[in-house]
Amino acid sequence: MNGARPGSLIAALARNAEQYGDRIAFRERDFGIWQQATWKDVRDTVLALAAGFEELGVVPGNAVIVVGDNRANLYYSMLAANVLRAFPSPIFPDVPVDELETYTRFGNPALAVAEDQEQVDKLVGLRERSGRPKVILFDDPRGLLRDRPEGVLSLDEVAARGKARLAANPGLAADLLSRCQPDDIAVLLYSSGTTGLPKGIPLRHRNVSGGIENAEKGGYFRPHEELFAYLPTAWVGDFVFTLGAGLMLVATINIPERQETVLQDLRAVAPTFYLAAPRAWDNMLTRVQVGMADSTPLKRRLFDYFMPLAVEQERQRLAGREPGLGGKLLHALGEILVYGPLKDQLGLSRAERAFTGGEAMGEDTFLFFRALGVKLKQFYGQTETSALSAAQSEGHVKLHTVGPPMPGVDIKIDDSGEILIRSASVIDGYFDDAEATRKALVDGWLHTGDAGYLDEDGHLAVLGRVSEVVRTGAGERYIPNYIENRIKFSQFVRNVAVIGAGKPFLSAIVCIDLEATGHWAEKRAITYTSYAELSQQPEVYELIAGVLQHMNASQPEGLKIHRFVNLHKDFDADDGEITRTRKLRRNIIEERYATLIAALEGTADSASFDAEITYEDGSRGKLSRVLAIREVPA
Repeated sequence: MNGARPGSLIAALARNAEQYGDRIAFRERDFGIWQQATWKDVRDTVLALAAGFEELGVVPGNAVIVVGDNRANLYYSMLAANVLRAFPSPIFPDVPVDELETYTRFGNPALAVAEDQEQVDKLVGLRERSGRPKVILFDDPRGLLRDRPEGVLSLDEVAARGKARLAANPGLAADLLSRCQPDDIAVLLYSSGTTGLPKGIPLRHRNVSGGIENAEKGGYFRPHEELFAYLPTAWVGDFVFTLGAGLMLVATINIPERQETVLQDLRAVAPTFYLAAPRAWDNMLTRVQVGMADSTPLKRRLFDYFMPLAVEQERQRLAGREPGLGGKLLHALGEILVYGPLKDQLGLSRAERAFTGGEAMGEDTFLFFRALGVKLKQFYGQTETSALSAAQSEGHVKLHTVGPPMPGVDIKIDDSGEILIRSASVIDGYFDDAEATRKALVDGWLHTGDAGYLDEDGHLAVLGRVSEVVRTGAGERYIPNYIENRIKFSQFVRNVAVIGAGKPFLSAIVCIDLEATGHWAEKRAITYTSYAELSQQPEVYELIAGVLQHMNASQPEGLKIHRFVNLHKDFDADDGEITRTRKLRRNIIEERYATLIAALEGTADSASFDAEITYEDGSRGKLSRVLAIREVPA
């Protein structure tokens, strides 16, 4: 964009209100109707909330807890904290009250902002345990109009108080807008905590703005995008790609009515920039396949003819070979009959910039969406780098890399194979953790903890976590996560844990994908009443054996999966088996399923397992299950 880059999100907000005041900044669906706010409206609301927060005791250096799904008022509250040189600390909305203290231990959070009664109740429970936050503000008033706990107020009430302060003090608005500095913390996020207590990761305003500037220079962002705010607010992808980019590049941020309406609201918005995790793209592909299977015979025939054609053309295009005139004419016809209508149905008709990251994506899914005409690309980043480090660019897309470093980003590989990054988007250190900072940041380079390499074109390939490099009993070196991601390329596998460190061979604990596998079973008249029953069907075991057999075909002999079990349930964050960002907590899985792992090492064709279950009232019980164990065919 023209002019100097704003040094902070609040400077960007002030600029937007001054130069683009009448442009739509936020659109939020409420009872089916899109409510709009201009940049002037947003500035005024943020200043009113900031004036109210200050009256409630928020001071520079404080954390402000934010918990709930995507809501305009929650984003405004984050910015209001920034105005006061405090910082938001968003928490995943499904975090139970027992874990809240872990995610609120930094920044002396005396004030919290909650979406609704459910989150207010959790925060009240946290206050009873830890004594904070003293003040809890809520957005949705349902269930909170009467009999509120002490210190619980509505955001509307606080905004009204702030407006009164601003009206009584004409110079206060300008004063508030001038306080925030580039070195201030913009947001406090947390690491996934796969191997221990999650670390606090403070992103400063200059980190966020620097990362977005790098991305814009590389063509990954453009001014005035239409963004879709549905990602978890506690994930770096939402803060940087939605709120940060929305402010810095004067975009329009569209917010769905609720998580249950995301798909229909996505179609109504048709964003120009769309980011989703690989699993979300997999689910979208599954939805298309299920929909086409249930469609009319004519539509199925058109889909079955044109989609393989488009996929093959895209495969050739990625190999540097453009289709001839006949191929181009067929593709144009396919655009009219199949590709265009599908993109419109999915809400991707305007998605000029579509990205995926966080883990590896399956080749089939990647090729499908690119063949459809969605210019899907992979990117790589971590919370510590403001999520912006490397990304593919159109015309230079490779299936098995995440692209070259972005402009302004230096990447190198050290002698151990670890990826090191240096950029303005990299944090200065972890919150109140000098030892972790000392290990991660050396001579200006961030040690990412990821293993990878740069290919002959300077494109980065990411293999997995360095800490997860292990050896089999025979000494074969491998990274479990790399193999797991390749197995999860299948639509029928939701989660998987590969077991093999110090073992004679590799085995796998597989969690099937209920939707995809359930639809597969229904088409074959296989009856079931629950996830557990479906997972143990002999036909489903044959299906998963085929998935593992396919993966084994590209593995060296010592790193093939030999035996597997279909688990009776998916790995669950509430059970501590995965993090809120769906990363395996390997030590917990290996401890909890030790009896299964022992059976996988042997020759038994089944194993008895006492499954611990948690009821809705919080009480726990045990349920004994017999799980089948199968060999993977050679």
